[in-house]
Amino acid sequence: MRILVVGGAGFVGSHLCDVLIEDGHKVICMDNFATGHKHHIEHLLKHKNFRFIKHDVVKSFEIKDSLDQIYHLASRASPIDYQKFPVETALSNSIGTNNLVKLSLKKKATLLFTSTSEAYGEPKEHPQKESYWGNVNPVGIRSCYDESKRFGEALLMAYRREMNANVKIVRIFNTYGPRLRPGDGRVISNFIRQCLKNEPLTVYGSGKQTRSFCYVSDLVSGLIKMMNSKFVGPKNLGNPREYTILQLARKIKKLANSNSKIVFKKLPEDDPSKRQPDISKARKLLGWKPEVELEEGLKKTIEWFKMLPVVNGYKDY
Repeated sequence: MRILVVGGAGFVGSHLCDVLIEDGHKVICMDNFATGHKHHIEHLLKHKNFRFIKHDVVKSFEIKDSLDQIYHLASRASPIDYQKFPVETALSNSIGTNNLVKLSLKKKATLLFTSTSEAYGEPKEHPQKESYWGNVNPVGIRSCYDESKRFGEALLMAYRREMNANVKIVRIFNTYGPRLRPGDGRVISNFIRQCLKNEPLTVYGSGKQTRSFCYVSDLVSGLIKMMNSKFVGPKNLGNPREYTILQLARKIKKLANSNSKIVFKKLPEDDPSKRQPDISKARKLLGWKPEVELEEGLKKTIEWFKMLPVVNGYKDY
């Protein structure tokens, strides 16, 4: 198949490109390097089945090739990023999504939209099922991300109802692994960075808030299974094992053999107190479940971070 991966030089997108190429597909990767990095796809650039296009999905574009599938992963996804670039974030999930669904109709391709667990906001249901409508602040500092993802879902369903667009929706929960961008403000990258530099380990709030962490290879497997299924979604993709932020901090400190001391700071505005996916639909309908345990995944991620100064010249680590 010929597959377009938008956001394909990013953290998740680059891993997806790797697997699709390994599976024998022809891959067109589109990215504007807002958060992606050329190093993530450098090893693919000379592959006969891989082609890269530098472009912003918000701006109009044309793909002359035939397409069978389109993955939409183009969005800033860390709190630091989408609070610094709120307009860009909102537009990539609205106008960018509109551009891609129109392309999918033109090419008669299937479009998979990567939505987010942030669609559930500060949840009053725990764990969160796909049927839960969420509790989101529509004008808060996180709304450019949360609400634009919710709008993206609504837009796809509108196109499906009116024009029979072949669309699919997944809601991604916290994901980590190699190629996670250092300094992007997400909790695992923050903790690893601080531990490797023996800096104070910053825990916001009491540390009792919870998250569930899915290793990137497991997520990619779920994306591909969803794309090739008969289901529209939305479907939750994440690891249902729940940890407090304080548990995570102590685990990373131990694995990194760090001397960092844990310090507590004020919890950011609208930061969810808990997050845990109910993945019973993904298990039953897609035959998918995460396989990589947190400790195993963290070890691989820490080793990747240790290589960064040598490998790719990131300046924020």
